[in-house]
Amino acid sequence: MSDVSDVPDAPKVEPPVVTPVRVVIALCLIAPFVAMLWVGSYAKTDPAFIGIPFFYWYQMLWVLVSTALTVTAYQLWQRDQRARASQGGGAAK
Repeated sequence: MSDVSDVPDAPKVEPPVVTPVRVVIALCLIAPFVAMLWVGSYAKTDPAFIGIPFFYWYQMLWVLVSTALTVTAYQLWQRDQRARASQGGGAAK
């Protein structure tokens, strides 16, 4: 049996790299899930906003916040991939 390292055309597999930017990306994507799954933090009617109970406007606010966090995570990911491609001189992974 031959080892994968013996094959000259086999792609080089590198372990995933954890960087501060990738941690921020993960936090941006996880925050909305934590906020929505922690029901006890928003399962109430007060304070009302323009007559809308807290339960409803809090969730609608998270729709906007989630959108902003997802866009931020995407832009950070694109910047990270461009930086990795320019450093490595090869294609981004």
